[in-house]
Amino acid sequence: MGKEAFFRCVECNEKSVELHRDYSNGILKITICESCQKPVDKYIEYDPVIILIDAILCKAQAFRHILFNTSLNIHWKLCVFCLLCEAYLRWSALHGSERSSDPADIIRYTKEWEFYGKFGLAALELMAFCIGVLSFLSLWMSCLHGGGVEFRPLLRGLLLSCYGKVLLIPVVIWEHDYSPLCLGLIRLFVLTSNSQAIRVILNCSRRLSLAAVCFGLLSETLIAQACRNLPWSIQDLWTS
Repeated sequence: MGKEAFFRCVECNEKSVELHRDYSNGILKITICESCQKPVDKYIEYDPVIILIDAILCKAQAFRHILFNTSLNIHWKLCVFCLLCEAYLRWSALHGSERSSDPADIIRYTKEWEFYGKFGLAALELMAFCIGVLSFLSLWMSCLHGGGVEFRPLLRGLLLSCYGKVLLIPVVIWEHDYSPLCLGLIRLFVLTSNSQAIRVILNCSRRLSLAAVCFGLLSETLIAQACRNLPWSIQDLWTS
């Protein structure tokens, strides 16, 4: 390769310069890890559905494959999509009792600026969560190990591991056929995925990754509470 681009063994997290070797006649041979003597990345032969199932089960091997051994660059698009779903849920909760079957009424509601206020609030909370996690990890690594952390892969990992918010789509489709328990379980799943992504990227203990997620959640909660307690709200700025 032209540069020292390292992949990772999905089993032991050791670095590897290649995932497979190409031979003549289209024959591929998976590279064996020098450390654990297992295939560096078994998932390159797996169907994407199997990889997705293992990711949903929060398997570290699947997370290493996605975060280190693929060039998946949909984290920003995924982030915006999930924020739109979350903003629509919050916005629809304001007008749930005012719903009408009249198409003109629905069009009128879609034009309300309150939706953009909810989107802005959801984006602000996500930003606070990511900043809280990254700040905690940066301080922890600098104080205990005298080094720093690379923010770019961590941010990418945090955003990709929010894929669980896609489960909000059925809530959006079926509108009010959901419960706070359902939304709470989705939130718990997303936080668990965030913790696993941090653990895989930094190769750290589960305790540290959970502490970072809790600190990020605290930052998000404080920002949300501060926005609610302000004399003006975000949607008021949009509607004014």
